[in-house]
Amino acid sequence: MNVLNFINDFFSDSAHWHGYDGIPHRLLEHVQYSLIALAIAAAIGLPVGLITGHTGRGGTALALIATAARALPSFGLLVLMFVLLGLGLLPVMIPLVVLAVPPILVTTYEAVRTVEPAPVDAARGMGMTEPRILFQVELPVALPLILSGLRSAAIQIVSTATIAAYVSLGGLGRYIVDGLYQRNYEKVVGGATLVAVLALVTLGLFWAAARAAVSPGVRRS
Repeated sequence: MNVLNFINDFFSDSAHWHGYDGIPHRLLEHVQYSLIALAIAAAIGLPVGLITGHTGRGGTALALIATAARALPSFGLLVLMFVLLGLGLLPVMIPLVVLAVPPILVTTYEAVRTVEPAPVDAARGMGMTEPRILFQVELPVALPLILSGLRSAAIQIVSTATIAAYVSLGGLGRYIVDGLYQRNYEKVVGGATLVAVLALVTLGLFWAAARAAVSPGVRRS
């Protein structure tokens, strides 16, 4: 039986569309985990990236932190957090946030640092305060690159949130983990397909957000 047959059998089975283990419920769980992790990562990465990018200080330290965080294996960190903290959402959030902070942090820093100095100098010459320069001059120009960092982090989170199933939580990873344990490859392929589709939907949402939030002049440039 090929992969397409597995996919067809999984999605055509009405049992997969109802109840606690149904696709809508598991999809909602997966989206919730992903949104929480992305919100926490953004709350950490965006302010630090904006401030360091505006001041031009700390770039080397950010690069070292990002490199170290990217080197950490998410599953290994999950196991360690599970041993230290036990069951719950926190052991899952920590590796997901560690995974998502580096692309947000580094991309935000680089986005602000690459803004042309001429408008920034002109704003300072007009007497604008540093916070106003950051949010009214630099941020609008840097927004496309900042959104690309958030998009990259979101897709990584969506793809990796399947690890929640390894510590008895839900989400789409439940299909993959349970399917492997039961040797039910229809369920494994179905769960992997759902994760891939959700990642593509996430990509589309960020594309739409960029079209709506970024100035046409900045997009053309």
